This record gives sequence, C-alpha cells and structure tokens, in this order.
Amino acid sequence: MTMNKILIIGNLGSDPEMRYTPSGSSVTSFTVATNRRYRTSDGENREETEWFRISAWNRLAETCNQYLQRGSKVYVEGRLQTRQWEDKEGQKRYTTEVRGDRVVLLG
Repeated sequence: MTMNKILIIGNLGSDPEMRYTPSGSSVTSFTVATNRRYRTSDGENREETEWFRISAWNRLAETCNQYLQRGSKVYVEGRLQTRQWEDKEGQKRYTTEVRGDRVVLLG
C-alpha cells in the first residue's frame, strides 16, 4: 500500500488565479503560507514561513476562485504532484505543488 496525502492550514498569499485548459477544464492556482515558531538553542525566538503552491480543478476550482482571496485562512487536503516542462531555452524545469481535493474556508 502507498499513500500521497498532505494537509495544510494556512493563509492565502495572493488572490487565486483561474484559467482553462485547452480541453475546457477550469483550474485555479493559489499559494498558501504556513508559519512555524520555535526557540533556538541560544534562546532566540524564530519564525519560519513555508509556501505551498495549490491547484484546484473543475468545480472546486470555480468555488475557490469565487470565495477565496488574499489573506483567507484555509484548510487544504490533497496530494503532492510534480510537473515537468521545458523553458524558452529548452531546459527542463520542475515544480512540486499540492493538487487540492478539498479546500475549506476557515473563519
């Protein structure tokens, strides 16, 4: 058995952007930031921010585009997916994003 599942609770870093694929499927992309606070061995308080790229498809994409905005607190459930493409110079590029299966607006 294998599993690829990720759960994120955080805030949108920018307004969602919706587009359509050539086949007519809607896809909405947005970023979510999570924060982690900790104390170093020297006693200094630190905070780290981790950014996640999220993509939602079809009906969920339309809902996210309609109701989410920069600063919204969300719960995202999905799976990690790595995509590959070639840039203008012919170099292979990769990106890893969360393919959202469930997005819940919190607060």
